[in-house]
Amino acid sequence: MIVYPNAKINLGLNILRKREDGFHEISSVFYPVKWKDALEVVRSNELKFTSSGLPIPGAPENNLCLKAYLLLKEAFDIPPVHIHLHKVLPMGGGLGGGSSDAAFTLRVLNELFSLNVDTSTLKSFAAQLGSDCAFFVENRPQLASGRGELLTPIELNLKGYKILLVFPAVGVSTPWAYSQIKPQVPDRSIVEILQGPLENWKSRLVNDFELPIFKAHPELAEIKEAMYEFGAEYAAMSGSGSTLFGIFKSSQSLPLEQLEMYGYNCFIHEE
Repeated sequence: MIVYPNAKINLGLNILRKREDGFHEISSVFYPVKWKDALEVVRSNELKFTSSGLPIPGAPENNLCLKAYLLLKEAFDIPPVHIHLHKVLPMGGGLGGGSSDAAFTLRVLNELFSLNVDTSTLKSFAAQLGSDCAFFVENRPQLASGRGELLTPIELNLKGYKILLVFPAVGVSTPWAYSQIKPQVPDRSIVEILQGPLENWKSRLVNDFELPIFKAHPELAEIKEAMYEFGAEYAAMSGSGSTLFGIFKSSQSLPLEQLEMYGYNCFIHEE
């Protein structure tokens, strides 16, 4: 069985407070985009994980897809499979690619072995694998709170717009990024801002990570500014970086050639 795990972007990201367990309480809206990996899961005589495409760092046995399988095997004693992941989504880009791969593995195994695990339980399994894994079970716009695992569906439609994603291959350490943040609760919630006109997002919708990360990596701030110069209605960094995205009207032409000249990995999402 072959599926195509997709990426997500963060529309706004507020770091509200540090929790007693060492994690941070966040507020963000996760929005799915069509930039995708390819994942194949087939029955096998032995458990096996292989990959192609972009090189995946770390030992294969630590891959989240394999961990997703082992999680379900512990609960349902499913037979072995061969998991092959063709990696397209850039890693370390704030796109949730690894989390998506893990969640789609759970979804495929649920179907392949007719486990009949309901959505709520599948999300509980996914949350054990990573903070934003559960999002990819339903894969629709949702408000994320807690560590990112508490999800509330919201109505958000960007039809009539296209989203340009730009990954400049700048490495950003997530623990370092969190260490640079002074948590605070904003005056306006992200959902309240998103319910207003898109033209107001530029002055109101904030990713708290941008300030310290742009200071350390000014080239990221330059890409965001370039998005606005080329006519973006809204531009921001996704997660803790380093992917930048711009939301453009569907009728606008996009600066792909200019960006790709710098060796950036780019993708255009349209509804």
